[in-house]
Amino acid sequence: MAKPPLFAIVVTMDRPVQDTSPRSAASPEPITAWWLGRTRYRDAWDLQHRIVAARVAGSIGDQLLLLEHEPVLTLGRHSDPSHVLASAAELAARHIELIETERGGEVTYHGPGQLTAYPIVKLADRGLLIRPLVRALEAALARACGVRGVVAGPKDGFPGCWCDDGTRKIGAVGVRIEHGVSYHGVALNVTVRLNDFELIDACGMPGLESTSIARELGRPSEPTTESVAAAASDFARALAGAFDAPLLGDLPPLADPFAGRTELEALLAECAPAVAARPG
Repeated sequence: MAKPPLFAIVVTMDRPVQDTSPRSAASPEPITAWWLGRTRYRDAWDLQHRIVAARVAGSIGDQLLLLEHEPVLTLGRHSDPSHVLASAAELAARHIELIETERGGEVTYHGPGQLTAYPIVKLADRGLLIRPLVRALEAALARACGVRGVVAGPKDGFPGCWCDDGTRKIGAVGVRIEHGVSYHGVALNVTVRLNDFELIDACGMPGLESTSIARELGRPSEPTTESVAAAASDFARALAGAFDAPLLGDLPPLADPFAGRTELEALLAECAPAVAARPG
């Protein structure tokens, strides 16, 4: 059996905030969320690397990217390629890219109708170790499902979020930690096309049944970015609550993905000199 993947969480940063009240030195650091809408995987991957570099340099605080991907399969650094069941020709015909990444975990599918959340967090600043981090991520996934009326929770020994006493998987976790900062993150099936999971042995587990919020509610539907946006707001609030941390940034339905990305890029440009000056 494949080893359960590691993961991580969180979010925060410096930009217009929803709560500007003064905080004591003992107050938890805030988490800043960014709703980026539909984003290509490689674009989001590059963005994560740049935010991690700025976080390691101390130029920004913890961040949380919330988005939806075009169809893509990703492999964890120790994953088994045989768990990809589709041929290269079939993937090409369906315009689905297969990408090897540095995260933990096995093969996963990302696509329309699925929330993908990337917490970029400096663990030491929150006094976190991996296991508490994992529990917080799972708790936030479960809470986001609960807000929508779906009962879900963790499954002992198997990272992620599960329904029906662990028989159906609704959310996945896979992270990477570099220089004490976590990235990659979680995926939550909202209105995703579940037959796309037939392309893989999800999480390296043959026969694993994937489910979604829409399916659990008995509401078959086509993938919509609007459904993902609503789940993004639920997850961001749940994650901030799991850390008892203030949540900053605009969330759907008020958030504008284009304006948010523009603001985030401007912030990273300001951080570039400090990042470039950092040894190593």
